[in-house]
Amino acid sequence: MNVLFSPGALSGQIAAMPSKSDAHRILIAAALSDRATEIALPTLSEDMEATISCLSALGAEIWQENGKVFVSPGRNVPENPVLDARESGSTLRFLIPLAGVLGTPVTFCGRGRLPERPQGPLLEALSAHGMAFTGEKLPFTASGKLSGGEFTLRGDVSSQFVTGLLFALPRTQEGGRIRLLPPVESKSYIDMTVRTLRAFGIEVYEEENAYRVPGGQTYRSPSKLAVEGDWSNAAFWLCAGAVSAPVTVTNLSAASAQGDKAVLQLLRHFGANIKEEGNAVTVSPGKLRGIEIDASDIPDLALPLAMVAAQAEGVTVFSNMGRLRLKESDRLAALEDMINALCGPGRAKVEGDRLIVTGGDVSGGKFSARGDHRLVMSAAVLALNSKEGVLVLGAEAVRKSYPHFVEDFRSLGGKAHEFHDGQPA
Repeated sequence: MNVLFSPGALSGQIAAMPSKSDAHRILIAAALSDRATEIALPTLSEDMEATISCLSALGAEIWQENGKVFVSPGRNVPENPVLDARESGSTLRFLIPLAGVLGTPVTFCGRGRLPERPQGPLLEALSAHGMAFTGEKLPFTASGKLSGGEFTLRGDVSSQFVTGLLFALPRTQEGGRIRLLPPVESKSYIDMTVRTLRAFGIEVYEEENAYRVPGGQTYRSPSKLAVEGDWSNAAFWLCAGAVSAPVTVTNLSAASAQGDKAVLQLLRHFGANIKEEGNAVTVSPGKLRGIEIDASDIPDLALPLAMVAAQAEGVTVFSNMGRLRLKESDRLAALEDMINALCGPGRAKVEGDRLIVTGGDVSGGKFSARGDHRLVMSAAVLALNSKEGVLVLGAEAVRKSYPHFVEDFRSLGGKAHEFHDGQPA
């Protein structure tokens, strides 16, 4: 599917869709619990469906009804289950360590760029604690029993490795301690995991650059809970408000552990106007000027904020962007290509792990989504003030995290025309 996003302001109010980061964590904890859990989760993305499919393959019973997902933990894990993580790095990395406490070999597979994304540091740490793997790249089979003890991981590789260990260690007899070699990046995602574990009765103790988890614990279901609204996806609407017309996003918690709520502080720094009221945030345009942004803890925010930077006065410098090369696409290279193709040659430049963006007009044109959901949403924001609109090739990639993005774009007054097999939808 290709989508032409035409020029024109977005305005109005929209509810943030459920956070896939929060949903992954709650679903896994619920499947490990002592009893059933009712989860308020009205919308599923493809990544959430991947986690549900994998948990079902491990014996959990999961069903949807009236905007809720019910998870009944399985008592017996099927023999030699196969877990297809599809394109979800979170699903894969959260579940690999758990294979070591299930008592049966588990085969993992995936699609898209997921088989190319690095798993080595996690597999190496697990191999030193009793697990074995038939390879480092998907597909592979994990076997052996995970033992606790001291784990050492680089803090700048992937917070998903840490989350996977945090889920598994309570189920080991010994428990363990995860030591992170600084710098520790994306710590907010680890904070989300710790919050979820505590909601399910698991004790986790945070130390300096380390997490200590006692063994022999039982996941205890809180019975009912709701998935938070997603600051990561909401950031695209909030950034649209900064460059077009006022946009209000509801269902956002200011108390959330999601690091991407930093979008508000950064948009203020750009010069946008921000109003917070209860669970609603309104962003409206202001005099936008280039700023400096450290993306080490907010890699996903770099994409919508780069669209703001491309339209702000002056130069914006994004630093610590290297991890973006290891996502669904090489996002660092993709951002450089997108801005130069749609705004003009030389408007974006990559220097090492930095992205330098010079603001100005947006001409528009054609761009491939490269199988990356966040590139689709980024192009839609950039199209708003373009001269000729932006045609996004392969826009179906957006279903990975936001299956009704195009419909929501239209609900805010945006113009989007879908083309299937070259024909308008």
